[in-house]
Amino acid sequence: LTAEKEAEIKHKDFCTDEFNTNQLQTEKKEREKEDLIAKIEDLEGTIKALTEAIDNLKAEIAEMQVQMKRAGEDREKQNKEFQMTVADQRETQKLLQAALKVLKDFYDKQGAFVQKRQEPAGPPPPAGFEAYKKNAASGGVMSMIQQIIDDAKAMEAEAIRSEEDAQKAYEDF
Repeated sequence: LTAEKEAEIKHKDFCTDEFNTNQLQTEKKEREKEDLIAKIEDLEGTIKALTEAIDNLKAEIAEMQVQMKRAGEDREKQNKEFQMTVADQRETQKLLQAALKVLKDFYDKQGAFVQKRQEPAGPPPPAGFEAYKKNAASGGVMSMIQQIIDDAKAMEAEAIRSEEDAQKAYEDF
């Protein structure tokens, strides 16, 4: 009986040790499980936040693409206006240069059309009218045409500068 009692005591001690070991392992695994659940919840929150950030960034990208498209369209319109302005100014310069050349050729011919003083036909002019004479302060038609040509050149240069600035701003966008 003593041997049996000793065997039962050993068996009971073994079972108690195994039970305690099992309980410790269970508690350890429970703590690991709780830690992992907390980590999963934290990662799920991070995933949700990152998903929202990705969606916001996709929306911003779409908006930027729309803005770039609009900027491209606006740039095309500005460029068409620029092309028309420059073409108009160059055509204006060309036509006015031709007109100026014709006038210079005409006025440079000395004595070709010298008018002789004629007696006025009909009654004398009414009182208050003066004889026609060139205004000393005016530069004449030719200088006015030359001024218009210079203005057209200045407008063309300004349009080119504006075009370059607009192109640089578009590229920086």
